[in-house]
Amino acid sequence: MTVGLSTVNLANNWLNMLGGTAFPSAPTLTAIKLYVADPGAAGLGTASAGDTTRKTVTWSAASGGSKAMSSMSGGWTNGGTSETLSHIGAWDSTTAGNFLFSAALTGTQAWASTNTFSLTSLSISLTPLAA
Repeated sequence: MTVGLSTVNLANNWLNMLGGTAFPSAPTLTAIKLYVADPGAAGLGTASAGDTTRKTVTWSAASGGSKAMSSMSGGWTNGGTSETLSHIGAWDSTTAGNFLFSAALTGTQAWASTNTFSLTSLSISLTPLAA
């Protein structure tokens, strides 16, 4: 299973920063895409066909090693397929861009034509932390 942080685009850059290597420019946004299977290490797994758009996330300030979504630019509307959503992938652009991370939904979601899907919560935590 490859759910988690992108090794190439995120994790290695964070770790290299600890050794004095300059971090590439930070992403200016996070855009979420829906998937019907594990997105894979590069986010190239089976994406949803019902709505292929990426929705932007606004984040609250990080606290205690966690960061939570405070809002999203809208939901997705299924344009004519019947599928089961299982994962999300995060990108640094609403089109093209770099894959940042992926996560499994808390539970799979059957999604039929004309149905809408909204992501109501999303958080990222880094552990362990020195208290």
